[in-house]
Amino acid sequence: MTKIGIIIASTRPGRNGTAVGRWVYEQAVRRGDAEFELVDLHDFGLPQLDEELPAAAGGYSRPHTRRWAATVASFDGFVFVVPEYNHGFPGVLKTALDFLYREWHDKAAGFVGYGVDGAARAIEQLRPILGYLKVADVQTHVGLSLYQDFVDLKEFKPDARHEDVLATMLDQVIAWSEALRPLRAAAA
Repeated sequence: MTKIGIIIASTRPGRNGTAVGRWVYEQAVRRGDAEFELVDLHDFGLPQLDEELPAAAGGYSRPHTRRWAATVASFDGFVFVVPEYNHGFPGVLKTALDFLYREWHDKAAGFVGYGVDGAARAIEQLRPILGYLKVADVQTHVGLSLYQDFVDLKEFKPDARHEDVLATMLDQVIAWSEALRPLRAAAA
């Protein structure tokens, strides 16, 4: 069965990402057409890059890098739950992406963004980075507004219309993850 990692891309204290990630997970597991797992970047404690070799060399020397690599390698695709901070995505996500190389290849990704404008700018910044890592990002994304989908900017209360958009995005991520399976198999 296709395995999709739902990556919570913020480690900020009091973050909204945990509630958004749980919502994505709860909606996703109802489908039954793929296996879903929450992956919280906070749990990995990745420092600024501390590997001596570039990620493309594949020679990971640090235990935290090897653990992160095994986690990413175990998935066929991803949903990034990403906030927008100052018109961009969090540095912890960039670090998590940069730690690895081949583990990202030939997989699909979708986005659930949250922020003042639904994290549209953060998502657009992620697309070319993921493209370089050979991740096929899907067109549809969920954009959650801090003013319309949260009470007092903190309590997550998504508008019901987002469920249909999330379902479409998950359809695309699963389809692309499955379509890219032969490329992953050939590389293994």
